[in-house]
Amino acid sequence: MNIKKHIPNTITLLNLFCGCIAVVFVSKDQFEMAFFFVCLGIFLDFFDGFFARLFKVSGPLGLQLDSLADMVTSGVVPGFVMFKMMQSSSVYMSEGYFQFFPYLGFIITLGSCFRLAKFNIDTRQTDSFIGLPTPANALFILSLPLVKEYYSGESLIILEILTEKWVLLLISLFSAYILNAEIPLFSLKIKKFNFKDNALQIIFLAISVLLLLFLQYLGVTLVIVFYVLLSVINNKFQNK
Repeated sequence: MNIKKHIPNTITLLNLFCGCIAVVFVSKDQFEMAFFFVCLGIFLDFFDGFFARLFKVSGPLGLQLDSLADMVTSGVVPGFVMFKMMQSSSVYMSEGYFQFFPYLGFIITLGSCFRLAKFNIDTRQTDSFIGLPTPANALFILSLPLVKEYYSGESLIILEILTEKWVLLLISLFSAYILNAEIPLFSLKIKKFNFKDNALQIIFLAISVLLLLFLQYLGVTLVIVFYVLLSVINNKFQNK
């Protein structure tokens, strides 16, 4: 039996396992642990493809497993997190139609599912992305309750924003949109080892490291926003 060909799929299943654990932690409102396991799942998601290419065992089964695992780790988990945030912001609206309001957080899950299905048949996304990748979106959404927890004492504006149900709904809708928008986003892959050809990636990574070091969870939120904005600006200059 060729053990090598099973290594990438095993790593993919470990990604799925991390997503399942994250779901459990979200159900207990332990968002920091959920964030950790989603990060671990995303880390594994990167290496399953790496080992598949290394061992030359890429195939349709691995592609489907990868999307199914991502659907949980980067699709179900962020939707569930938004559900919990909306639920806590709508405690006083437990009657009538508003009792169903938190379920709108799963708009993120629907958008993620559509994005993953589209990615599998889109031949344009081999070297770059069109629309925000689901792992990046998951990190953005999972950082929100942590920003609320750790920064609300320093800024009442952050607390008000992240406990306002309509703001959370707008974030959910925008999340589903940006996942599937026809917006090219630059790749972080470095193909040539020189500054000229990788200036955008190097600048982004340098600023991202500073944001994460000084702002921690808020830095995660800002890094994803910065990634999208920098891609849009880069597209504008390239089209001129």
